[in-house]
Amino acid sequence: MSGPGAHQDSAYPRPAFAWYGVGVLMVAYTLSFIDRYVIALLIQPIKQDLLLTDTQIGLLSGLAFAIFYTTLGIPIGRLADRYDRRRIISIGILAWSLMTAACGMARGFWQLFAARVGVGVGEAALSPAAFSLIADSFTATRLGRALSVYSIGVYLGSGLAFVIGGAVIQLVVNTPDISLPVIGAVSAWQLTFIYVGLPGLLVSLWIFTVPEPGRHRITPGNAAAGIPIREVLRFIGSAWRTYAAHFVGFSLLALVFNAVVIWSPAYLGRVHGLSASDAGYSLGLIIAVFGSTGIVAGGWLADVLGSRGHTDATLRTGIIAAIGLTPFVILLPFAANVTLALLLYAPLMFLNSFGFGAAAAALQLITPNQMRGQISALYLFAINLIGIGVGPFLTGWITDALFADEAAVGFSIALVAGISAPIAALILWSGLAGFRNQRMLMTD
Repeated sequence: MSGPGAHQDSAYPRPAFAWYGVGVLMVAYTLSFIDRYVIALLIQPIKQDLLLTDTQIGLLSGLAFAIFYTTLGIPIGRLADRYDRRRIISIGILAWSLMTAACGMARGFWQLFAARVGVGVGEAALSPAAFSLIADSFTATRLGRALSVYSIGVYLGSGLAFVIGGAVIQLVVNTPDISLPVIGAVSAWQLTFIYVGLPGLLVSLWIFTVPEPGRHRITPGNAAAGIPIREVLRFIGSAWRTYAAHFVGFSLLALVFNAVVIWSPAYLGRVHGLSASDAGYSLGLIIAVFGSTGIVAGGWLADVLGSRGHTDATLRTGIIAAIGLTPFVILLPFAANVTLALLLYAPLMFLNSFGFGAAAAALQLITPNQMRGQISALYLFAINLIGIGVGPFLTGWITDALFADEAAVGFSIALVAGISAPIAALILWSGLAGFRNQRMLMTD
């Protein structure tokens, strides 16, 4: 069964239109990370107001968001293989923006948990559809760069979450609790959620200016979109070592990123005495600048190496990232002062981002078109369940259970990330040969 948006067209969109679409999708992706990560700056006031532990904060920042963000991505990916991808994205933006604002209305742990679940539900619609849409807008030789530019949203969004969040906190921190109609009294941290959530309502409309491209790289004999999930799983099973290495390796790198990003404001505050707004400005600029340049550099390197015949170049960028970031994250808790700590974050963010644009491109290049939405959703299921669901929770739990001292959060970050990154490198290396073989089976 096919649906709207499932047609096949041999022509790619004009470059200007294709890159415009990438730009709009990048803005949406940026917004999603602002709404996702602003909670990292609000850890201390939330803990104080709601009387929570670091473990509970880890659940709110990680697992609460990841539960449905991961599971709903799979059926939404199936819809993206069949229907207009812009409509799917627009509905998702509307949902997560309203639920971010709803976080500002929470009065206890479970209410905030439910609102964070809602943010995850909405955000689940974006990347499976966006990956598929972008992959149909560019040839294989340009796809790494295109998906890297889209993926800049991870780092612009994470950085802007801290910069904008820090600015909003500074604006409202000395404001006494105010009373809103229906909602009642709200504190500064609650107003922050409301303020950052509402702009998404406009972006949900803007997305309809993006062209919906025709579909490419349709597998011969299966021209109709919307392949059943059992066939998708059968296809993955035929190359399970390749997909397993890709999914698990990049999931561990995502775990590193989320552990670092969620808990770094707390580390800088608890250990080095930075206020939430100062930590937000400093970390936000570093993540936005070095994370963004890192992911573009990784995508560029993958495209250059790929054009020279290295068909496994996309995975190699992940290996470089995992090996390179390890010493910087291990040194982080030993920084003698805040200046040295912030200097370590620059290469750490550059290298942690280096492989993710190429990771998305790699998946598109080894997957038939009409399976890309569903397999992208499975990939996102893995990296987000492990990265978002496990990374922040495990870091908070280690701080509570192993160190029993919230000032030791830097050592918790180093322990989680310093073990995960080298394992990621080994797993990605084990998948190189299988990836090369699978890449040979796919034609543009």
